[in-house]
Amino acid sequence: MKSFGPRDWVLPQLVTIIGTYDKDGKANAMNAAWAGQWDQHEIMISMGDHATTKNLNETGEFTVAFATVDTLVASDFVGIVSAKNDPEKMQKTGWKAEKAPHVNAPVFDVFPMTLECRIKHKYDESETGYYIVAEIVNVLCKEEFLAADGKPDVEKLSLITFDPVHLGYIRLGERVGNAFKDGKQLK
Repeated sequence: MKSFGPRDWVLPQLVTIIGTYDKDGKANAMNAAWAGQWDQHEIMISMGDHATTKNLNETGEFTVAFATVDTLVASDFVGIVSAKNDPEKMQKTGWKAEKAPHVNAPVFDVFPMTLECRIKHKYDESETGYYIVAEIVNVLCKEEFLAADGKPDVEKLSLITFDPVHLGYIRLGERVGNAFKDGKQLK
């Protein structure tokens, strides 16, 4: 087995789009790959020094959308271009924003599923950013992405994951098993 030393290669890595409003109510978005489920109703995100971080300091509320094959180009764009340097960045994506029903943050029209979140805790806060743990207040999903049982159909979402090894994006695939069931075969 080849050794690579410590790397940021935890797989798969979500491609999340963090939506916030600035102090003037202007919608902003950034791509954040270092995020994950923290607890049953909480998410954790590593935030650097971004316009989004400043917005989070103002409101403490945000949305998290999951990038898809269809949103890949604009999702990558909001990760490489800062609103600090390009105030017209959101117009270039073509995304339309509306206010989320439960938090003071934008929901972008192109994403099939969005979480509404509120910061609960900040950790290791410094001039370069911080880690946040946020409560998931609500989950929104477009009806055309629901399964027969009325819940989101993850296969229909066409989600992408970040490949930190080769700096790419990979489409998540098909269902291959049943959680909390298939392992019972070994009992």
